[in-house]
Amino acid sequence: MYAKECGYIECDDGSLEPGFEKVAIYARGQMQAVKHAAWQLDDGTWSSKLGPLEDINHKTPDNLTSKQYGEPVKFLKRERKSAKTPIP
Repeated sequence: MYAKECGYIECDDGSLEPGFEKVAIYARGQMQAVKHAAWQLDDGTWSSKLGPLEDINHKTPDNLTSKQYGEPVKFLKRERKSAKTPIP
């Protein structure tokens, strides 16, 4: 799994944990097809890339829940390397 290779482990939720960066995985349907991922910023808000559109920021992972993107079904975290290091 790519997430483990990058140092991510599963965590309970998207709450802000100083020293960690988190990712929310969105899925929809009975087969839980992955549709989207969002990255938690240093201030606890979230950032998403919506296709060819610009990145957007949203207050919580649930703010992006929709038919198109699904709902947050899993959260991953890893130790933050620096405040400016994005997720690969």
